[in-house]
Amino acid sequence: MSEQSASLPRRESVGVTIGDVTIGGGAPIVVQSMTNTDTADAEATAAQVAALAAAGSEIVRITVDTEEAAMAVPAIRERLEKLGCQAPLVGDFHYNGHKLLSDYPDCARALDKFRINPGNVGFRDKRDRQFAVMIEKALEYAKPVRIGVNWGSLDNDLLTGMMDANAKLAKPREAREVTREALVASALGSAERARELGLGSDRIVLSCKVSSVQDLVAVYGDLASRCDYALHLGLTEAGMGSKGIVASTAALAVLLQQGIGDTIRISLTPEPDGDRTQEVIVAQQILQTMGLRSFTPMVAACPGCGRTTSTYFQELASQIEGYVRAQMPRWRESYVGVEEMQLAVMGCIVNGPGESKLANVGISLPGSGEQPAAPVFIDGKKTVTLRGSAIAEEFKKIVDDYVAQTYEKRPDPAT
Repeated sequence: MSEQSASLPRRESVGVTIGDVTIGGGAPIVVQSMTNTDTADAEATAAQVAALAAAGSEIVRITVDTEEAAMAVPAIRERLEKLGCQAPLVGDFHYNGHKLLSDYPDCARALDKFRINPGNVGFRDKRDRQFAVMIEKALEYAKPVRIGVNWGSLDNDLLTGMMDANAKLAKPREAREVTREALVASALGSAERARELGLGSDRIVLSCKVSSVQDLVAVYGDLASRCDYALHLGLTEAGMGSKGIVASTAALAVLLQQGIGDTIRISLTPEPDGDRTQEVIVAQQILQTMGLRSFTPMVAACPGCGRTTSTYFQELASQIEGYVRAQMPRWRESYVGVEEMQLAVMGCIVNGPGESKLANVGISLPGSGEQPAAPVFIDGKKTVTLRGSAIAEEFKKIVDDYVAQTYEKRPDPAT
């Protein structure tokens, strides 16, 4: 994990420590994710948390919605410790969080942070009391809190009151604008109430999630201008596949470019039997392509055209990308800075040699009608030409050798 890039401005925010991870306060932007297992199934949930952490999720949130789920949390923590997984665990509470945190103290202790949705802590006269219980439990167990507002579960009394007041204006604002203001008001008002109860600003993270790109940009721009709390970014219900990836990237890129955001989660709808870790990889790629963090070597590859009727360069690019991601846990433990390595797998002579020279290690494969030879470039210089059926394995070996010869070896912790 590299340090934060200094090339983009960062909004100043109060740092919040969650386990061994810091959100805000100038710390690198943190990637987080959420499980979709039944939390009462401790084995399945621990396995998914570990998989998300191994993919690069630095914080993992789990649903705590029933007594069975609350009872399973300590067992999940124990299983994770046996697996050597240190990712902080966040408990996601709605409706009955005050009761679960009160009745199951071992659950409260095992979690590293509580997520509270002010729209779902209780209704009418119970709302303030039950919100207070959750903040008091956070104070009792020394846990930070994310106050996470969502426009799908916005405090109805607050929204209705603001809509009524708006309707009485000589020139009423659009309903969507009032809803955005209600989101910000709910977050800031809840944070202020938490402060009154004794929770410091260094224990509070805020979020205001919506599912529209333009609304998210507007809401967070407003929120960021009105507070210095650490902010959690995410487009809620982003959707499935390319739609969810594009929408999340479009929204978060604008905000991150403005220096807004201290931690991000990409809320992708998984394909049936899909890999939950995809949301982690997308979050990393957003930050890395923007130059904000480095997580794994990036592979540049051409899109292909009539000059590349063979699919070989596509297959090689896919193999190399998979190989690099698989090697990263070992490389990260052994070498300093390897995540910043740049690779190129190109398909023909037009841009192939030039792009390969710009990478740390690049290969330019022959296009249609070109000689069956693939020159390899290391730090801008041609070093060897590969031929035959073993190009993929030979190129992997070249990358391995480059890593070993270029990056500083980390000290062995056992010595």
